[in-house]
Formats: sequence, C-alpha cells, structure tokens
Amino acid sequence: MKIILYFCELKKIKSNYLKFDIMPVKIRLARHGRKRNAYYHIVVADSRSPRDGRFIERIGAYNPITNPATIELDFDKALLWLNKGAQPTDTTKNILSENGVLMKKHLLEGVKKGAFDEAEAERRFNAWKQEKAAKLQAKIEKINSKSNNELAEKLKAETKVKEARAAEIAKKNAEAAAAEAAQPEAAAEEVAEEATEAAAEDVAPEAAEGTEQEA
Repeated sequence: MKIILYFCELKKIKSNYLKFDIMPVKIRLARHGRKRNAYYHIVVADSRSPRDGRFIERIGAYNPITNPATIELDFDKALLWLNKGAQPTDTTKNILSENGVLMKKHLLEGVKKGAFDEAEAERRFNAWKQEKAAKLQAKIEKINSKSNNELAEKLKAETKVKEARAAEIAKKNAEAAAAEAAQPEAAAEEVAEEATEAAAEDVAPEAAEGTEQEA
C-alpha cells in the first residue's frame, strides 16, 4: 500500500515538473506609445502572462503607422523559438511570414525529412528573398508615385486658389483706382456748374437794370 502511494506521489510530482518545464510560450506583440500613435515590441512570453506584462525575451519591433509598416526582427532568435515550439499569434505569424522566418523553418524541415539538402534549401530561400525584395520595392515605388501625384494635385489646387485670390484683389484695386480717378472729374464738373450758376446770377441783375432804364 505504501509503495502504491509512493509511486502515485512520484507521478504527481513528475507531472507538475513537466507542466512547468513545457511552458506554453507565445510570440506576440506588446503595445507601447500613445493612443493613435502606438508601436509594438515583438516578444516571447508565457501565454498566461498579461498581454503587455512580463516577457521572456524581446526579438523585434513593429510600427504599423508607417507605410509600408516598419519591422525590425532578430531572424535567428525568432527561428530558434519557433523550433522550440513557441506559437505566434495571428499578427506575429504574418510578420514572421513576411520576413521569411516561416519559409526558413519550412525548408529546414524539408532538409530533416531528406527532401533536399541544405544547399538547395539555402538556394530556395535566397530566391524567395529576392522575389520578396522586388515586390516590396515595387510597392514602395507605387506608394511614392501615388504620394507624388497627390502632392502635384494639391499644389495645382493651391495654385488655382492663389490665382483666384490674386484676380479678386486686382479687380478690387482696379475698382478703387477708377473711383479715385472719377473723383477729380466730378469735382471739376461741380466747380464748372457752380461757376455757371454764379455767372447767371450776375447777369440777371444787369438785365433787370436795363429793363428799368428803358421803361
């Protein structure tokens, strides 16, 4: 009976040890930065830890604000943790795939199975990297071209606004100049009218005196 209890206790201890030794490890993102301006660290952490809590090791960084997104990754460490059994979250899985870590892991598994040798695996990986780099460069050029077109359209619209404002100002200045030019003419006409009226007033008494003398 004592022997049975001993083996049961030993089995329980061994089970607890294995649970501790085979820790559920995740490769995930830890958020940093301010609201609407966040960036992330790529970390290896116990899946039972809080999302932005303690972690085992930091293996990279991810900034989704830039276009395209900026990714810094320790390739060898990421591959090492994947081979140890660490499970990436959906987002980090996409990041690892984008940087070729999953591709490298797949090729190394092919080597272990005897599908091809390490030289062939390296050749395939380098070909994949070149193709990926070409696609990324094309994407960057497309983004830059779009940005340049948008900037040109913006400058064109601003130029139209400036031209419209300049035309409006020129129109107002012309109207003001015409008004100023018209003022001396009006004044001259007014002086001429006043002189005519004064002359008429002077002629009227003389005419009246002549009429009286004739009478």
